[in-house]
Amino acid sequence: MRILIMDRTFLWSYQGFCYILLLVGVLPSIGSECNGDSCRDVISMPLLDEMKATLKADLDVTNLNNHLKAYIEQQIQKGVETAMTDVMRQLIDNKLETANATIETTILAELERYGITYIRWGRKGCPGGAELVYTGQAGGNRYNHNGGGANYLCLPNDPENGEPQSYDNPQLYGTEYEIFADRNPRGMSSTLRNREVPCAVCHRKRRSSVITIPGRKTCYKDWNAEYNGYLMASHKVYKRTDYACIDVNAEQFDNKSASDEDGALFYPIRTSCGSLRCPPYKADADVFCVVCTK
Repeated sequence: MRILIMDRTFLWSYQGFCYILLLVGVLPSIGSECNGDSCRDVISMPLLDEMKATLKADLDVTNLNNHLKAYIEQQIQKGVETAMTDVMRQLIDNKLETANATIETTILAELERYGITYIRWGRKGCPGGAELVYTGQAGGNRYNHNGGGANYLCLPNDPENGEPQSYDNPQLYGTEYEIFADRNPRGMSSTLRNREVPCAVCHRKRRSSVITIPGRKTCYKDWNAEYNGYLMASHKVYKRTDYACIDVNAEQFDNKSASDEDGALFYPIRTSCGSLRCPPYKADADVFCVVCTK
């Protein structure tokens, strides 16, 4: 360092100033010389406007450069870490999105394999959206038999028949509508009298439950109506049978003329007040029914 002082009365002030520069690392240590490349950071400046003195000092910016370099490296590292975090997050999000799409597709594909079945009594086909498993003819035990089955059956039109037998135990008959002028539920055709009854076994995909609700023609909230109609069974003076929900738009099985061959029978039923509370029910009324799925 080379210092030229023209006014000695301010020497103490200058020395203090130089000492501060030395402490912060701007000036080199006292006694060092400025030679060659070491003079490239030399600054010349007047001490004060009224002084005839000039300060010349070698500025050592190594510390400043080191701090600046460390700061830049730190910022670069932060930037790289942030960028890598964003990239990883995006990759994870993309993977999760792909995984979720795969899971959803798999679930939907599995749901296509599952569902519920029900019998649509009085019709040859299924409601819209339901798959027809098979179509057939309603059958059951004869109305006046004491033993045997009491439930109605949907018998397929393409049976695989067994061998004829000689023992006397017939229990499987076709079913007829017993609908007359005095027992013709509103909306049903009066031409169905003594006609054989068709049926259809239906499969509804993506559903897990099926119920038949007596006394209603609409389903409850969150349930889907497959079809609605009237509740029927055998006559009260005949042998007991199951109840069946006969489609309100019932049709006949084929074009064969009515012949009153009997067999299993479907009679419209009526309400009877007493132990059955009226209201809410109404005396001697037809009984609606609806088949619902969910």
